[in-house]
Amino acid sequence: MSKFYVVATPIGNMEDITYRAVKVLGEVDLILCEDTRVTRNLLSRYAIATATMSYHTQSKLSKIDDIIEMLRQGKNIALVSDAGTPTISDPGYLLIAGIREQLPEVEVVAVPGASAVISALSISGIPSADFTFLGFIPHKKGRQTLFKEIASSERTMIFYESPHRIMKTLESLKEFLPVNKRVVVARELTKMFEQVVRGSAEEVLKYFEDNKDKVRGEFVVLVSPEGKVLETEEEVEEN
Repeated sequence: MSKFYVVATPIGNMEDITYRAVKVLGEVDLILCEDTRVTRNLLSRYAIATATMSYHTQSKLSKIDDIIEMLRQGKNIALVSDAGTPTISDPGYLLIAGIREQLPEVEVVAVPGASAVISALSISGIPSADFTFLGFIPHKKGRQTLFKEIASSERTMIFYESPHRIMKTLESLKEFLPVNKRVVVARELTKMFEQVVRGSAEEVLKYFEDNKDKVRGEFVVLVSPEGKVLETEEEVEEN
């Protein structure tokens, strides 16, 4: 019986991959990639010669049919994204849904590993028992409503942001958040210039206004729940 593997890959540091992931990627018949060029860099690092095929947001629905047909023929397939765990803020969930609907006998197997959400939360210093992950927040429609929801939430809120919109997002957080909520911005996790900035929305915004060379890379933003803030001697902390 065919197997379909959902394989987590490093979010930055190429050493952050499991032995099991390397083994699976080397044994399957095909690896589905967000960008085959990016994945090839990782595969070359671990001497994996498995064939690759692109599968991403712009892929036509007919490609799902092609993948399902390969599974029907008995091929074992792995799905990876450019970084982190596939299907999390990622179109891969549509493929999984199609497989489960059309080929319920195929085993869908998780090969866990790196996740920017969990990595950021683990080093944030804010409550982690109860949190909501929002993915990428909307550019326009519903944006103001969402920031109001973040401001009033009694649980930690986490979302991704791009370098093109991080300043606008921090300005919105400054506008809507009460002063006792803390914001943590984790940037370039596991990479050479990894950085964590922590403080009030106003303080974090000012830090990036004063350090415009830091407004680059990939961002994870966390907002603490009201009344559950750990006091620190220094309001804005840079690691």
